[in-house]
Amino acid sequence: MKKITLLMATFLFGVVVMAQNNEQENLINTDYNKWSIEFGGGFVKPSSPFADGYRVKGIAPYQASVGVRYMMNEKFGLRTNFGYASLSEEEGSLPFETSYYRATLEGVSNLGNILEFSEWTNTFGLLFHAGGGYSVINHEAPLELDEKDTSFNIVLGITPQIKISERVAFYADFSLIPNVGMERTWDGTEVIQTASRRIDDGLLYNVSAGFNIYLGGNDKHADWYSEETTLKSKIEELEDRLAKVETDLIDTDQDGVPDYLDREANTPSGVAVNTKGIAVDNNKNGIPDELEPSLDQRYVNESDYVRNQGGGLNVKELLDKGYVNVYFKFNSTTPETYSLEAINYLIKYMDENPGANAELIGYADEIGDPAYNKNLSEKRANKVKEILVASGVAEGRLTVTGNGEDASVEKGSAQARQLVRRVTFKLK
Repeated sequence: MKKITLLMATFLFGVVVMAQNNEQENLINTDYNKWSIEFGGGFVKPSSPFADGYRVKGIAPYQASVGVRYMMNEKFGLRTNFGYASLSEEEGSLPFETSYYRATLEGVSNLGNILEFSEWTNTFGLLFHAGGGYSVINHEAPLELDEKDTSFNIVLGITPQIKISERVAFYADFSLIPNVGMERTWDGTEVIQTASRRIDDGLLYNVSAGFNIYLGGNDKHADWYSEETTLKSKIEELEDRLAKVETDLIDTDQDGVPDYLDREANTPSGVAVNTKGIAVDNNKNGIPDELEPSLDQRYVNESDYVRNQGGGLNVKELLDKGYVNVYFKFNSTTPETYSLEAINYLIKYMDENPGANAELIGYADEIGDPAYNKNLSEKRANKVKEILVASGVAEGRLTVTGNGEDASVEKGSAQARQLVRRVTFKLK
């Protein structure tokens, strides 16, 4: 028995040391509740000793307990428990009645977390508890003794539990409770002689069921808290947040302003923009300021207007000489917004001159395969044709030519290559 007592003391000491070490190593684990109270009741079966003629009922259905538990972390804790049991004779035995009271202090190991039950269940848990305390045995009949029998008790138990909610769990407990130092038999009629003591003297088999009530302001109790699961959840949350940040930072037109803040999603590549992603256009002419020097030679502006003798604009000459062009982004068949006005010049001319026809000539820069660029230039011309037809110009008045690469500019200059990614017009 001394060995068992020493073992229990060692276990309690080990629980406290391991709990402290675990808590120091896992300082982040503070988002769970640590306190709980428990209420239970059930059956108890005492082993020997009994005096001759006295026998206990096979199972005595008069056992109840209440306890308070504090978990120092999600794996280890301490528990204090108070129990009561009523023992009486079975049929054919001499009558007796004994009341048993006990108080214990125990160490608790959350085997569910130690064995990582959370990998396969969130509702089933398992606790192991061991410790010791003090017992009082009151022999009420057939003798009414002035002095109560007292002893030290040792408790070893295992407690499966099922989570009902974050605040309540149902448990069943199976415990062995040796009572060391009992002076009388369970019926109270005989004094136990030292020479006749057995190893199972004073042993109780305790079976109970009840409820754990969890206390605290957090969502979970330590019984159901898994550091690994929590860390995985936090990692997933961070990954989701990072994915959102990456999505928010997408900048389709690469102007330095993320799409979710960009009010001009198709800004020409390389031009300066303001904080809202709008190309800088100080003179409000619809052309980004950085492109104007490059387009002076190709794009219609006030100084390029050729006036006829009547003072009007000679639009035909502007179109034929290549002053009116539709420009495109790299590898794109969508016209730049600022150059759509060039299409409008041709529409107005075709409306005013019903007998005129026009050839739409597409070009590409030298980047890429020549055959691909040939096809791309034709697609650009066809795109402009679609816009003209949708604007009311008869399809039969328009022809399309894809001239492929225009190698007349410096291949290494991005601004120069912008000039040749175009569709120009020839009137017929």
